[in-house]
Amino acid sequence: MTHPWFAGITPPRVLAHRGLVTAEAAAGGIAENSFAAVAAAHSAGAHYVESDCHLTEDGVVVLFHDEDLTRVTGDPRRIAEVSVGELEALMADRGGLITLEQALDAFPTVRFNLDVKAEDAAVSVGTIVAPFADRVLVTSFSDDRRRTALAAAAAAGRGIPPATSGGTRTITRVIAALAVRSERLVARALRGVDALQVPEWQGRVRIVSPRLLAAAHRHGVEVHVWTVNDPQDMHRLVDLGVDGIVTDRADIALETLH
Repeated sequence: MTHPWFAGITPPRVLAHRGLVTAEAAAGGIAENSFAAVAAAHSAGAHYVESDCHLTEDGVVVLFHDEDLTRVTGDPRRIAEVSVGELEALMADRGGLITLEQALDAFPTVRFNLDVKAEDAAVSVGTIVAPFADRVLVTSFSDDRRRTALAAAAAAGRGIPPATSGGTRTITRVIAALAVRSERLVARALRGVDALQVPEWQGRVRIVSPRLLAAAHRHGVEVHVWTVNDPQDMHRLVDLGVDGIVTDRADIALETLH
């Protein structure tokens, strides 16, 4: 059965990578993963927003990509070393901080693709998203971290689990299974996974291939490719058969593909 996160929206899916920050917005100081960036993606018509989860010193899950604040705010401290109040002050003129709870509450029609970046955030993410599992996909480069979040959501006892995308170990197992042409190993690697979210290439290794797409689709798993900002690449990948595009320019992708 198709998870509600996928239902009712015809592929190709456009996932707004860390929200939407146009060149004009960036020039005005708006940062990725800010309240303003999520609002801009929503206003552009994006059904899906991809974001990242960290935990503050006082235990609040916030949407933020980096482990520390250096690149976004110039503050060298780690997210885990600042309170949510301090982070709100630092983000006040950068589009505003947005917590995970605020995102789910303020944008009730948006479907979130959440990458659990910090191990200590996994349980909190799972618990918070449990009541909203119909419109949340949980992922992480770490399959262990991803499964911890899913287990926390299940423990909250709110019905269906969030959708989920395989981590690095899962993707490696799928590619290895394809290399030895073992359908049994492919099926085992994809068990319990709703999507594979991958780059087209990892170094010199091609990840997104017709064989990968065919295998994933045989098992009811979608393939979403990150991070694609060129319209020609969007068309090429969709023509190849990918189900979703993760992009910094959701506005361009929506115009290009829909």
